[in-house]
Amino acid sequence: MLQFIKSASNFNGIFFASIALVYLYACNAKANTEGAGAPPPPALPVIALQAQDVNTFQEYTASLEGSEDIEIRPQVDGYLSKIYVDEGAWVKKGTPLFAIDSRRYSEALNNAHASLKQAEANLESADINLGKIEPLVSSNVVSDVQLKTARANRDAAAAAVSQAAAQKEQASINLGYTLIKAPADGYIGRIPYKTGSLVNSSNAQPLTLLSSVKEVYAYFSLSEKEWLQFSQRFPGNTLDAKLKQVPPVELVLADNSVYPQKGRIETVNGVFNNRMGTISLRAVFPNEGGALRSGSTGAVRLPRANDDAVVVPQEATYELQDKVFVFQVSDSNTVTGKAISINAKSGNYYLVNGGVHAGDKIVFAGMGRLQEGARITPEIISLDSILQSNPLSKK
Repeated sequence: MLQFIKSASNFNGIFFASIALVYLYACNAKANTEGAGAPPPPALPVIALQAQDVNTFQEYTASLEGSEDIEIRPQVDGYLSKIYVDEGAWVKKGTPLFAIDSRRYSEALNNAHASLKQAEANLESADINLGKIEPLVSSNVVSDVQLKTARANRDAAAAAVSQAAAQKEQASINLGYTLIKAPADGYIGRIPYKTGSLVNSSNAQPLTLLSSVKEVYAYFSLSEKEWLQFSQRFPGNTLDAKLKQVPPVELVLADNSVYPQKGRIETVNGVFNNRMGTISLRAVFPNEGGALRSGSTGAVRLPRANDDAVVVPQEATYELQDKVFVFQVSDSNTVTGKAISINAKSGNYYLVNGGVHAGDKIVFAGMGRLQEGARITPEIISLDSILQSNPLSKK
């Protein structure tokens, strides 16, 4: 019995001792928690925005054509007797290109020449006859009717000479058409016909296409909205005056390289394409070296000056519901989300015309950890250092 009481007493002591230990641990944990305090604000890079004069570019898909794309077609019928050039050859104006069998046209010219000689002989005979009759009429040897007949015969003979001369000239022209020459300098296109082919002016395909490419036209289109913005950007009371103010444009080739020579916008189509809602413009580029060919494609790049544009690095932004935001840092180092209005892009930068201003401070990186109204510890980074590593195109 005494042993049982002793065991119970030992159990009660252990129980109360355990409770005391738990209580002391809880008190110490609470004291440690109260003494630790809130974590410090996160340290994040911050930049001060600046205004810059920046040139940006807008690219528009363009098709290239030679300043003169000339269809070479036969003007007389016949068989091709010779082809003097090959596809892709560069030729000068007057270079022989094709020859059509000329034998029947030579014979036609010979016949026309003979007809002219016969008509001239008839005219000479009519002149002689008229010269004999005129004095006889004045002497009343022959009647006046014979004189009028002789004069009419002489006039008919003169008309026959004119007709024969015209026929000879036409025959000579037709013979000349059998040798087809280049009407301008340029490159020879595809030649779908071979020696011996029968050709005529009504063939569906031309003999070839001659592209004069000393200058190349680049045709591109603007939407109605883009055209209004474009035309309002330059001073002038007339369209010609405005086009003279447009700076030189660049041509981006199919391999994304930039053509070394700049061009100019020369003309604008007079009407909009109602189906596409666009208007066509033509830029002209020099092509003395012949690097550009008719039928190729590229993109016309229009420069646009952005004066005093607020520059915002794209990595300092985030998107929410189709809008672009930045975290602006206040004087108390709290952040506020600001929607920005983007006017243009230049490389990895937005050019902003609303939402933030030059001198405002924004968070440059680490936005994924931020919430509206959060406090940060700013670590100032110079925007100039960022622009040096990834520069803008300045005026």
